[in-house]
Amino acid sequence: MAIIVFAETSENQLKKSAFEAVGFASGMATDAGPVIAVCIGPVSNAEALGNSGANEIVTVEYNGEFQAENYAEILAQICKNNNAETAVISNSYSGKSIAGRLAVKLGASLVTNVISMPDTSNGFRIRRSVFSGKAFGWVKVENSKKVLAITPNSFEIPNTGNTASISSFQADLSQVPNHSKIVSVNKVSGKIPLTEAEIVISGGRGMKGPENWGMLEELADVLGGATACSKPVSDMHWRPHSEHVGQTGITIKPNLYIAVGISGAIQHLAGVSSSKVIVAINKDPEAPFFKAADYGIVGDAFEVLPKVIAAAKALKA
Repeated sequence: MAIIVFAETSENQLKKSAFEAVGFASGMATDAGPVIAVCIGPVSNAEALGNSGANEIVTVEYNGEFQAENYAEILAQICKNNNAETAVISNSYSGKSIAGRLAVKLGASLVTNVISMPDTSNGFRIRRSVFSGKAFGWVKVENSKKVLAITPNSFEIPNTGNTASISSFQADLSQVPNHSKIVSVNKVSGKIPLTEAEIVISGGRGMKGPENWGMLEELADVLGGATACSKPVSDMHWRPHSEHVGQTGITIKPNLYIAVGISGAIQHLAGVSSSKVIVAINKDPEAPFFKAADYGIVGDAFEVLPKVIAAAKALKA
């Protein structure tokens, strides 16, 4: 038996989540078998997955836009061909739309928001985040077939030095029903995707207007991070909705999250509370964000940010 891993790509490049998923699977490999990473569509750096723990890499020719129905069918066929009882997928937007479909096709149990390696000392138990990251729950899976959707930025990417074999697979999609049609695809280019970013600089209404976002973008550029915003900011069209983080926006888990001029309402915290380190900058000492932050700076953003940028540049130099 084998572990099948969906290695997600973007613009012909593997996403960070692909390496995390392969690394997670390689940690299970002792108990569950070899790791087979599946790349769907053109990808230029598939061989790099070997270093993260893949034993075999399967490339699938696919030239159309992303369709969850098609991707789930491709993965199901590969799972069945390899007698795989475990499939690992990143709990990204694409992964979420595939995981449930794949579980149904395989007759497997589905566990989402996975944040730890499984405990196999007494059956199969695995920990997942619940209630928008406010709590954790242990799930015992009785089914031998499992689809595990792991939370991005929850697992280290191993450096195994392994070299994986590469093969190709031709999927049969003739029986897949077309219940949906892609009308258009709008992609943000030239920026680090928020779900991939390890450092995120986020702004709220305290920035007073879109014309002041240059400071946040400058700090993000210096630190090699991405910019984000609160819901009110995106609702007022100061920033695009693709940057909205929170319960109704994008959920992120960077290594460092810097919130500038954001009060810290519970809806916003639900999307960022899993960040490893949170820094809040706000002139209101009673702002709720300070209770959730690891570090806080009480002060006017327009006085604090230039000093933080200068310090960051000095450190980088």
